[in-house]
Amino acid sequence: MSDYPTESIEQYALSKKDRPRHLFSEIGIIGCGVVGRAITLMASQNGIDVVFVEVTKEKIQDSVQELEKMLDHQIDHWGMTTGEKKLVLSRIRGTTDYRDLRKCDLVIESIKSKTDDHLMELRKTIFKKVEEQVDHHCIIATSSTSSIVTELSSVLEHNERTIGIHFLITNPNARVVEVIKGHHTSKDVFTSTEKFVRMINKTPLLVEESPGLVSVRIVASFINEACDVLMEGVSTRENIDLTMRNYFGLILGPFELADKIGLDKIQNWMDDIYNEFGFIKYKTSPLIRRLVRAGYLGRKTQQGFYTYDANGNRASKQAELYIADYGF
Repeated sequence: MSDYPTESIEQYALSKKDRPRHLFSEIGIIGCGVVGRAITLMASQNGIDVVFVEVTKEKIQDSVQELEKMLDHQIDHWGMTTGEKKLVLSRIRGTTDYRDLRKCDLVIESIKSKTDDHLMELRKTIFKKVEEQVDHHCIIATSSTSSIVTELSSVLEHNERTIGIHFLITNPNARVVEVIKGHHTSKDVFTSTEKFVRMINKTPLLVEESPGLVSVRIVASFINEACDVLMEGVSTRENIDLTMRNYFGLILGPFELADKIGLDKIQNWMDDIYNEFGFIKYKTSPLIRRLVRAGYLGRKTQQGFYTYDANGNRASKQAELYIADYGF
């Protein structure tokens, strides 16, 4: 036998107490619509496993098919290989059971954004369901731009774990993510969320809870003001877009951007901001409201301020017709 004292390898292991709490090896997404799918790919393409929760198996299948289309689009544009696509998809799984979130370090609620009392109650129910399943160190977040982080935290036993994370999915190349601090959000939770954002190669921006945050509040006002300029007859829709692109180096003018985002979404944003502040400058332009009522929501309906083909490309001058019908 050796004269040297034996040492157990266990003494060099990290104790449960000393292990990092937020490893983000796996995250959860509640609702795999447009926003949920974007977040899912951001995480899975950076080596993080994702469990997304949907209400039915059919919706899970639809979401997976849409995720495959998004990855195929990247392949078509030389953004990834077929092998990389398979690897990304291997990190994603859908479920209808909240118990499958138990291993998650972060769960992000991303159900369809629309400000009404019913949706708020639904979000609260979701938050309570999540807390029943996850570890008490798990962060529970919302992707909403509304000022609801503090209200959602009120239904949780550990309300300091609630935070907002807003991804600018309209621009896939955007390098920033707004991290929204609620009244109860702890410093540790913000620090951990900041770490997650950096893990997916984005830059976290701390934002205090407020309707519209920074991005939505400014861009919605920008589009709203462009509508006022158009209705006053100061210039044409095309020239307003051209002015903003060429004078200020923007990729899209206000009407092109509105069509890309979705006019119904912009209306919801404006309503939320106006209801909070009450300033007339935040009141949704009647032009946007008329287009939404007509079902002209932008690229997704192939008709908004402009007309589009099935691939989202600008079509003919036919878009002028309905603007003229409204007298603008």
